[in-house]
Amino acid sequence: MVKRESKSYVDSLYAILTHTGQFQGTKYVLAGYTGMAFKLSVHRRLLPMSVTTYGQWGEAHRPGIDNLGIFTIWDGGRTRHATFEYYQREAVNWVKRSLDEGKGVIYWIPEFGVIHGYDDADRIFYVQDGWNKEPQILLYDNFGLNFTGFWYCQVFGEQVRISEKDMLLESLRLAIEDWDIPYRLLPDRNIASGRMAYDVWVHALQSGDYDESGAAYLLESYCQSRTEIHMYMQDFRGIWNELDQACACYDQLGTLIHRMKGCMVQQDNRRMLRPDAVDELIQDLLKAKELEEQAIHYFRIISLKFPDRKRSTVPRWGAHSAR
Repeated sequence: MVKRESKSYVDSLYAILTHTGQFQGTKYVLAGYTGMAFKLSVHRRLLPMSVTTYGQWGEAHRPGIDNLGIFTIWDGGRTRHATFEYYQREAVNWVKRSLDEGKGVIYWIPEFGVIHGYDDADRIFYVQDGWNKEPQILLYDNFGLNFTGFWYCQVFGEQVRISEKDMLLESLRLAIEDWDIPYRLLPDRNIASGRMAYDVWVHALQSGDYDESGAAYLLESYCQSRTEIHMYMQDFRGIWNELDQACACYDQLGTLIHRMKGCMVQQDNRRMLRPDAVDELIQDLLKAKELEEQAIHYFRIISLKFPDRKRSTVPRWGAHSAR
């Protein structure tokens, strides 16, 4: 059962992998191992889309799934493409094959949810969105169609064992990458990531030109993801001294998170920022950025202590043109 508590991708992944027995830990540990908890993306107007625009989804999700040792295949694109109808038919078939094997499929609704069953007679899929107990009905003919103009689905296969320490180390390296890359969707610069996301967020709040409901949704998601990182760090205290120092940074960030949550209020069945709390939120975000910068510094020290074959080995093909 999908339950909305984290990023929708993590919620969906957790439901699938716990069902298949491929993950036995807590959801915040899954968010940590996959690096998803560390992802921060912010649209310059704080639109709700900020939460899921952390990069090209297939490439953004792949390193985290690789870190779990799980084989995965995904597909997606724009529904306006002339080839969409062909890809749609093929996707319907391989989604059904995955379901026949007892494995749910991650699907962009939007946001992410899980296709968990189908009825061939009625040509429908059953989809869990994490908000409702009852499944949504998706016609085969409507597969991939939604107001965003994007479609995406992902299936999972077999798994190889990776040690917890290796998964932890790789997750820190994924965090470093996300922190350092300012724009994941170039040439579009409306959406910033990592360190730059804080600057864009603060500028939007200072200017007053932002989407009110999106600003609250972004803040809610941020508070949840940073709480996940804090718990994740605490679970691994004592492994490396620098990790304990990074955890201390997130201890301090936890205090800020508690205060940030108070900057929101329920209004007309939706969460909104309190107008009188915007200045306080700006100051807290600036402090949070400093604390995360310090934490990432400790991650870098840990990373440099160990060989990194994924980033130091040049692929024979792919990174350079053939000669």
